Amino acid sequence: MKIIFFVFAVLALNSCISAPGYIGNNSDHYDGTYFKNRTKMANNSRWDIFKYVVSTPFKNEKWPEWIEEAYNELPKNIDPEHLNVTFINHATVLIRHQGQAILTDPVFAKRASPFSWLGPKRVRNPGIKKEDLPELNVILISHNHYDHLDIESLKWLYKNKGEPLILVGLGVGELLKENDIHNFIEMDWNDKFEESGTSYYFLECRHRSGRGLSDQMKTLWGSFAILIGKYKIYFAGDSGYDLHFKEAGEKFNGFDLSLLPIGAYEPRWFMKDPHVNPEEAVQAHLDLKSKLSMGIHFGTFQLTYEKIDDPLKDLNIALSKRGLSDKDFIAPTFGQNLEIPF
Repeated sequence: MKIIFFVFAVLALNSCISAPGYIGNNSDHYDGTYFKNRTKMANNSRWDIFKYVVSTPFKNEKWPEWIEEAYNELPKNIDPEHLNVTFINHATVLIRHQGQAILTDPVFAKRASPFSWLGPKRVRNPGIKKEDLPELNVILISHNHYDHLDIESLKWLYKNKGEPLILVGLGVGELLKENDIHNFIEMDWNDKFEESGTSYYFLECRHRSGRGLSDQMKTLWGSFAILIGKYKIYFAGDSGYDLHFKEAGEKFNGFDLSLLPIGAYEPRWFMKDPHVNPEEAVQAHLDLKSKLSMGIHFGTFQLTYEKIDDPLKDLNIALSKRGLSDKDFIAPTFGQNLEIPF
C-alpha cells in the first residue's frame, strides 16, 4: 500500500514537483514542446509509468535495508598528470586531472525522490563524504531525474565547493535558477564548451526526462564526452542501447575511460528503452572503443526489480561471453579510486 500511496501523492502534488520545461526553436529532436529520441520509445506513456510503479512492490527483489560501510578517504597526494577517478555512488564520480576537479550527477540525499519521507531510499553511505570533496571546477548533470539531479546536493556543493560551473541539458537551467544557482550553461546535443583547456561535449543518448508527470520529456537528457589533458572520458549518465554509442566511439576515435550504467534494468519490457543492462553495457564499451570502462548506476537505490548483486553477476557473465575481464570493464567498490595509468 505504501507504493500506491506514493503514486497518489505524486499525482496530488504533481504541479508542485514538476520542473519548468524548455522553450526554444524546433529541431530534429524537439517539436516545440517535447524532446524525443531518434527511435521512438515503446513504453513512455503516463499509464506505463503508473503500471510499473504500482506493480513494483509485488515483483521486485528485496534489497537489504542497510549495508554498513565506512566512508573512504579521498586520496590527496595524487600525481596531477595522472587521471584520478573516484566512484562515490550511483552516477556520482569525481574526476581529477591537472588540478581540475569534475563531478558527475552528484546525489548525496537519503532518497531519490521529491519527498524526504517516501521514495527510493539509499541502502549505503556514499563512498566519499561530500564534505571531503575538493573545490570543484565543473559539475556535469546528464538529466533531471531525481537520482541524477538532487537539487539539495547541488545547492550544497555550489555554496561550499567554490560555485562550480554546472553543465546541463536544454531547459534544466530553470530549475537551477529557481534554487539560486546561476553559474550554469545549457547545452544541446553536439554542443561543445571549453574551460581551462578541457573540452566538454553534450552528446545524444537514449533516455527521457521529468521530475513529475506534467514535465515528462520537456528538458533535454544526454551524455558527456570530456577531453582533459591527453585523456578522453565518456560519461553515459543514463541510457538505453542505440547507435549513439558507436557514433561517439567513431567521432572521438575511442575513449581512455567510459563510465557506463550497469544497474536498474528489470523488467526489460519497461526498462529496455531507457536503461542498458550489463550485456548491453559491455556492447557499449566495445562500440565506444573504450580502453577501460567503469560500471556506475548500481547498488545505491533500489529503482527496479533486480537483486542488489545482479548487476555485478550479470556484468561478469557478459564480459566472459566476450572474452573480456575486469581489466577491461571494472565494477568499482564504493569510494574506490582509479589512477590511470595504473
